[in-house]
Amino acid sequence: MARYTGPACKLCRREGTKLFLKGDRCLSDKCAISRRNTAPGQHGAQNKKLKEYGMQLREKQKAKRIYGVPEKQFRTYFEKATKHEGQAGENLLTLLESRLDNAVFKMGMAENRHDARQLVLHGHFTLNGKKVTIPSIIVKVGDVIAVKEASRSSAKIKGLIEALESKTAPKWIELDKTNVTAKIIAKPARDDVEFPFEEQRIVELYSK
Repeated sequence: MARYTGPACKLCRREGTKLFLKGDRCLSDKCAISRRNTAPGQHGAQNKKLKEYGMQLREKQKAKRIYGVPEKQFRTYFEKATKHEGQAGENLLTLLESRLDNAVFKMGMAENRHDARQLVLHGHFTLNGKKVTIPSIIVKVGDVIAVKEASRSSAKIKGLIEALESKTAPKWIELDKTNVTAKIIAKPARDDVEFPFEEQRIVELYSK
């Protein structure tokens, strides 16, 4: 399935909750959910009660949309999660949090995950000293993410670096604001995931 390229706010309205796809705008009164908390479309205002399958599907869609992951790749993450020790749902969220584009977002070098993905795709970052352009790389403990030297002179990157002063990285990332680097010092834990997922519903959906 192709990656969704339409209005991000429609996705939040479809799920009936803020997915924080547009950064700080989601915290303002401009947020679509704040202004119109109904699903898009002609029948969006109807109050439909979801059955168990529907709730499982919606939970999966929330995770896919928040992390910007297509279905095939999401299923691959789930299959990997079931092979690791521990609970499959928590393992899945750990994998999603460990994506390079999410780590760039969490270190404070992007307003949202979509922007982080674009910055990685355009080659603005290095991983352990080597240029990377693959947002889905899973970062590991000991990895170091840095802004590429050649990119630091661009107006956009300069603005993001200046904004780092007011940012706080999660405990699994050691942020060096002076050198604009982020070292992965631990695996993301369940309590590092900010969105209140009901990940067990995703496990139940894929276990049918």
